[in-house]
Amino acid sequence: MPAKILDGVKVAQEIRTEVAQDVRELQQTTGVTPGLGVVLVGDNPASATYVRTKSKACQEVGAVSETFTLPKTATEQEVLALVARLNHDPRFHGILVQLPLPSQISERKVTVVIDPTKDVDGLHPLNMGLLLEGSPRFIPCTPAGIQQLLLRHGYDLAGKHVVVCGRSNIVGKPVSVLLLQKQRGANATVTVCHTATRDLASITRQADILIVAAGRPNAITGDMVKRGVVVVDVGVNRVSDPAAPRGYRIVGDVDFAGVEPLAEAISPVPGGVGPMTVAMLLANTLKAAKRAAGVATANSKD
Repeated sequence: MPAKILDGVKVAQEIRTEVAQDVRELQQTTGVTPGLGVVLVGDNPASATYVRTKSKACQEVGAVSETFTLPKTATEQEVLALVARLNHDPRFHGILVQLPLPSQISERKVTVVIDPTKDVDGLHPLNMGLLLEGSPRFIPCTPAGIQQLLLRHGYDLAGKHVVVCGRSNIVGKPVSVLLLQKQRGANATVTVCHTATRDLASITRQADILIVAAGRPNAITGDMVKRGVVVVDVGVNRVSDPAAPRGYRIVGDVDFAGVEPLAEAISPVPGGVGPMTVAMLLANTLKAAKRAAGVATANSKD
């Protein structure tokens, strides 16, 4: 029997519909419209596409989005000054700095200068600390999207062995902490694998749920999973394909053809985690706007 497809497009649309309803209610009760300020540095085509997608998504749910573009030659001080200005601009409840940044700019310095109450990416050290504590202000968007993708397809993580491949600050570390928490949608036993892990396949074959954010195509193949595993593929990789209109195609970190026959469920690339990340950005921006309007939200630390 073919694996169930973890349809991120469908679930993301459900969340966007919920956010749009909440935006309307917030506007009606408080007069506040959620606003997202986006900082784009340079002319990276992929980054520009991501920013347009996020801005369009904001507009579709009734939120306001404005992109502030700086040239790739911008100095670190110019970026920090722009972020500081957005921190004090009441039109924007959330601030998103599109990564990666040019080499002359420290991503850590930029992340740290964002007002933690506007850090809708959830990557500020204070917000990461609150996540570790178990009372997050904002859950980083991709980990939050992974959790919702699983829950809304009926997968209870409690007691499951979740194996995470990757230890980035954006996905691997926060998703492992999120799913470890003693709360609904989590309470899993979590193992984190990385580039120094010995005999990776012996660990991935133990996974009930396998989350792959390794950063390279075909990092996980069919011989590395057990039958009945649930696989979430976070990877986004361009591979050459002369037959494709653009000369390339987008694939994940999982060998879909080799793993799908063994899996109970698997997320596709594209159409899996990507749309969920954008949906959770909208949810975090709404949450930030509610905080600014004095409307209580779950797990609020303000």
